[in-house]
Amino acid sequence: MRALAFLASAVVIAIVLWDAFETVVLPRTVGRRLRLARLYFRVAWLTWGRSAALFRAEGRRERFLAVFGPLSLLGLVGVWALGLIVGFAGLHWSAGSHLRPLGTDAPFLDDLYMSGTTFFTLGLGDLHPVGRIARFLTVTEAGTGFAFLALAIAYFPVLYQSFSRREVQLTLLDAWAGSPPAATEVLLRLAARNEMAALQRFLKDWEYWCSELLESHISYPSVAFFRSQHQRQSWVSALATILNLSALVEVGIDGVPTWQAHVTFAIARHAAVDLAQVLRAEPDAGADGLSDGELEELRRQLESAGLMPVRSLEADRHLLKLRRSYEPYISALARTLMMPAPAWSHRQGLKDNWQTSPKGAAEAHL
Repeated sequence: MRALAFLASAVVIAIVLWDAFETVVLPRTVGRRLRLARLYFRVAWLTWGRSAALFRAEGRRERFLAVFGPLSLLGLVGVWALGLIVGFAGLHWSAGSHLRPLGTDAPFLDDLYMSGTTFFTLGLGDLHPVGRIARFLTVTEAGTGFAFLALAIAYFPVLYQSFSRREVQLTLLDAWAGSPPAATEVLLRLAARNEMAALQRFLKDWEYWCSELLESHISYPSVAFFRSQHQRQSWVSALATILNLSALVEVGIDGVPTWQAHVTFAIARHAAVDLAQVLRAEPDAGADGLSDGELEELRRQLESAGLMPVRSLEADRHLLKLRRSYEPYISALARTLMMPAPAWSHRQGLKDNWQTSPKGAAEAHL
């Protein structure tokens, strides 16, 4: 019995330490499906998402969902710590509970208490190890606990820095594409101010944003659950908008170069596909975000602003091919994270976030 307890405890400790290493230290995606952190986030998000569905008001639901990201990190650290404490307690028990003085008739409770105080480096002294094995386990756990706590403390700033860098660029999208963002809005607003030359720089900036989004969210997938601070914004909607905009430009608008749109589309599509795989979001093969009627209306809007989108059967096929290469993954991310995908264009009278009061009730007079 004690031999089995020793083996089980050693396995628990090894699983927790390796999982923490893969999550915090290893800067790449882990393809293995069976992982403690992945299982934890899947179960926790499934429970949290179902609870959020009970809120009918969108504002309350979003506030509830926004809590999950930060709270889940604390929960994950707690799961790791609990696993290590129980694991070392099991090693103490399997070695014979060589602790003095024993205060209960249940030695494992003393082992658990000893393990907890050692792991958090409290050193209360009311229990102490007796014998070489018990002392070795105590020293090993103290070192493990110290390193684990230091790693956990360093983990949080890295995540919040990734989140902050993502949100800085995302917030700028409001004035360019509206709230929520729409690909057509970027073109219409630039054309209205006769600033179409700024489109290339805009796409270049978002090429870098998509690249950083891909790398940071692959290294730290938990950041994907962090929601934007502003209503009607999300990293999923921003990524979808950039893909839609790049696809429109690449298909063709008279006088607008296509190369920058091509390379921006490439990295944005790469991000959508890889992040859907990392988050285990099953692609929606039937996703279709733009009907033929909506495409025709979109082209009319562009033409009314003085732009000339290419009209041909070949252009329609090219746009459909581009859309089919990313829409299933955007739909999967939107569904999995409960972050709605944006429309291609805005309805009339929709105000941007910067044009509304903090409660979204009145237009700001600027």
